[in-house]
Amino acid sequence: GPAQRSFATKAVERFEVRGQPVPALSTPIYTSSTYILESAEHAASLFTVEGVAPGQSPWLYSRWANPTVDVAARTVANLEGAYATHLTASGMAAISVSLLSFLSCGDHVVVPYNVYGGTHEVFTHILPRMGVQVSWVDPKDMVAYEKEIKPNTKVLYGETPSNPLLTLMDLEALGRIGKARDIVTIVDCTFASPKLLTPIPTFGIDVVVHSATKYLGGHSDLVAGAISSRTKDLHDRVFSSLKLLGGVCSPEVAFLLARGIKTLDMRMERHCKNAHAIAQFLEDHPKISRVYYPGLRSHPQHELALRQFPHGGFGGMIAFEVKGGVQAGKRLVESVKLITLAVSLGGVESLIEHAASMTHAMVPREVREQGGVSDGLVRLSVGVEGVEDLIFDLKQALDQIEISLSS
Repeated sequence: GPAQRSFATKAVERFEVRGQPVPALSTPIYTSSTYILESAEHAASLFTVEGVAPGQSPWLYSRWANPTVDVAARTVANLEGAYATHLTASGMAAISVSLLSFLSCGDHVVVPYNVYGGTHEVFTHILPRMGVQVSWVDPKDMVAYEKEIKPNTKVLYGETPSNPLLTLMDLEALGRIGKARDIVTIVDCTFASPKLLTPIPTFGIDVVVHSATKYLGGHSDLVAGAISSRTKDLHDRVFSSLKLLGGVCSPEVAFLLARGIKTLDMRMERHCKNAHAIAQFLEDHPKISRVYYPGLRSHPQHELALRQFPHGGFGGMIAFEVKGGVQAGKRLVESVKLITLAVSLGGVESLIEHAASMTHAMVPREVREQGGVSDGLVRLSVGVEGVEDLIFDLKQALDQIEISLSS
């Protein structure tokens, strides 16, 4: 009997949790890599399209699916208005997997030239090496965008608001073009979050990707990505790639992500309110030559912003140019005291960075400037601190920059 089993066996022997199912209020972190199967037939059914019978466990192996990750993924899908969501190990994993799910050798993709630096590298270094043709376009000109479509175009890619200039893309037009041409549309909406923008139900976009590291997580303590699909077919194609490429989200990260999402609504309200006030302060400051924020009337796409963000929030991201160029920009980001000099964004704390030398350092200067990212551009991720404290910090930092105001 069990009492006669060896010490080694006793140490490994599995005990069931008492009182199953446990009525826990918080979703447990299921760290198990694999799951107990009822029978060989049960295992075989997990590999079929039909799936398991009612009442059977749907879990096989955590690279395929994990209970904790599944809960967080369903939460994101619910916010997105999507058929379903897959969570990935990072935002770049979400972007890469979504592209590789719909592109093959000989295919063509259309992409805006002012995308995030990491995304830019995928389109310049990885996809061409696989035999995928890439056409670069101005995201503000959807007529020109549509003209780039070829017989072998399989993906229309977008990013809105863009990183770091807050350029908007007309998603209504993109969704219409994709549907009319029967081409998959993929949009990165990291800067907006599902609180401000839900492209799948609103504009008929096929796939929405997020760096969940940013606003969805919201606390600068996790790295993850999300791929939300409009239909089961799109979702299945993404799953086929994700389970083989392997860049899945861990249960520990999924737990933190689900926890962060609970406060997304109230965080985004504060991010937007603070950012709008700071953007107005910067626009009126004599040492700032230009401010990029969709909520300002001076933003060239303000009318589109009003249509695309009907709830009145324009996000927590601001980009601006300091008079005096590179040196003035660097002096500013090194002089703030409350705001932190760091890459990334979307957390509760305010972060500032110099785009040319940090997030877009991998983008060639001529390409970067074509996208409007000048040498002196500063990007500010506005947190949820007291707005008066943030404005005071920016003011004292700007006071340390000595420039000719006529420049």
